[in-house]
Amino acid sequence: MAGMLMKMACVMVACMVVFAPHAEAAVSCGQVASSLLPCLTYLRNGGAVPDSCCAGVKGLNSAAKSTADKKIACGCLKNAYNALPGIQAPLASGLPGKCGVSIPYKISPNTDCNKIQ
Repeated sequence: MAGMLMKMACVMVACMVVFAPHAEAAVSCGQVASSLLPCLTYLRNGGAVPDSCCAGVKGLNSAAKSTADKKIACGCLKNAYNALPGIQAPLASGLPGKCGVSIPYKISPNTDCNKIQ
């Protein structure tokens, strides 16, 4: 019985060590995708930026407060950029400014998310 309790305690500690660094993150790739989905037509075709797009950009910017959150958001943006064909680079990099938001990196598949502070 004591051996079983010791194994359970070890498993719990291992889980805390593995998952604790990620528990702080307030941003997920799912959140990034759903926030920016209304922007997809603009990012492909240009034109007017939809209000729903800017609402998503502003909400995402508000959610990504810590450096870890910003790095996660950056990585998610890069993955989405590479996975969704037809996104125009100048429209993607200019989107935050069009929505009145300033972010500490350029939205580009070449951005090094590890350098974000």
